[in-house]
Amino acid sequence: MTKADIVNEIAEKTGLERVEVLQTIEAFMVSVKNSLSKGENVYMRGFGSFIVKKRAQKTGRIISRNTTIVIPEHNVPAFKPAKTFVSRVKDGKPAKKAAK
Repeated sequence: MTKADIVNEIAEKTGLERVEVLQTIEAFMVSVKNSLSKGENVYMRGFGSFIVKKRAQKTGRIISRNTTIVIPEHNVPAFKPAKTFVSRVKDGKPAKKAAK
């Protein structure tokens, strides 16, 4: 499923214009990106958490040159689904319909 598919589905279910739905989704994604870039986690009860994970410094290899490099400690974004979300996917049950 792509972002366009999500926009179309939400627009059909809510009766909102596709442009409004797209702007809302874009604003949501910008908000999540900005929070994570500041090191702040985003928690959404019943869905999951967008979190910042710290990767430790490690040694890597460039095989073509047969050399080793040091990869510094850095942060990466991650998503941790809620327990209810995981169990719903595991059971294969679709989510409840959104209210209009």
